[in-house]
Amino acid sequence: MTGPGPAAAAESAELAALVAEVSALPEGPGPWCGGVVVVAGHGRRTVVRHAAGWALRHTARDRELPPAGREPVRESTLFDLASLTKLFTAVAVAREAERGRVALDERVAVYVPEFGRRGKGRITVRDLLTHRGGLPAELPLYRQPDRPASLEPLWALPPQQPPGRLRRYSDPGMIALGVLLERVTGRGLAEVIRDGITGPLGMADTRFGPVAPERAAATEDQRRPRARADRGMLRGEVHDENAAALGGVAGHAGLFGTAGDLARFCRALLAGGGPVLRPETVRAMWQPPGLGWELDQPWFMGELAPGAAGHTGFTGTSLVVHPASGAFVVMLATTVHPVRPVRPDHRPRAAAATRLARALRLHSLP
Repeated sequence: MTGPGPAAAAESAELAALVAEVSALPEGPGPWCGGVVVVAGHGRRTVVRHAAGWALRHTARDRELPPAGREPVRESTLFDLASLTKLFTAVAVAREAERGRVALDERVAVYVPEFGRRGKGRITVRDLLTHRGGLPAELPLYRQPDRPASLEPLWALPPQQPPGRLRRYSDPGMIALGVLLERVTGRGLAEVIRDGITGPLGMADTRFGPVAPERAAATEDQRRPRARADRGMLRGEVHDENAAALGGVAGHAGLFGTAGDLARFCRALLAGGGPVLRPETVRAMWQPPGLGWELDQPWFMGELAPGAAGHTGFTGTSLVVHPASGAFVVMLATTVHPVRPVRPDHRPRAAAATRLARALRLHSLP
């Protein structure tokens, strides 16, 4: 009896190393995360499905549970997806463009008239999707006393540069696209995402929060001055302060989901988008400069780039697809538990993607 061939043995070794490295992330005196789930696949094949660490390790930043009292992460654990929400907003906008309700090169103010104030009248839907609207990275809506917060500061926000030129990643732009979706559909954003994306794809565990705390991975003990708000240990409530101020539902953050659900999302898009998008729309999203997606960013895509698309989330989440091969890797983690790091470390994300690329020999095939 002969053993596996060299290619199969190399794949097995790389995937085993991926699992071992992910297992080590919640361990040690200075762990990278509280808990983590990774799912990686290639076409219909799932090559890695692994959970490690804790859904709840700390009850507060200065109160760590003993090992026997901690709650483990499971594959069914809900994670705060943070900015992975932006991918769903982008897909929803693309879906409405297919239906003729939105034109990507039309001015946002045509759909949301108040957005056009203070010199923003020329900014197009495409500008916001590509983060070329000239808007700042952030806008502190959470500082308002009202709940939900008013969007007046966004309408009164002047652009920092002319649209369509320099790319600057912008939460306010994606918040505005969430409002645009509500205006053109006449429904709330949560319904738009549910009925247009997660429902058709069978993503039963992906939804805007709050979600049942016992099913969720805890994120941060939010207390000033380390955090921007005094909310205590968050579990099942959105971590992003602006999304929380807006009632938990926003175009830039707010979704919770499982790694398995995100794998469904990846597979559907890699297979052409049905039943959510047409194949030509998916291809357009993944063409430079990317419509709501990051393209070829080795700092978190590792050796899956070049040819990769994806996104990260502040809580420790990431998703990468490689359209040419049908490969993908989803990593959901809680790098902010019990407190956010002073300097985010993206190397584990890139390492997982690199292990997958090497296992599948994506860039060494003739």
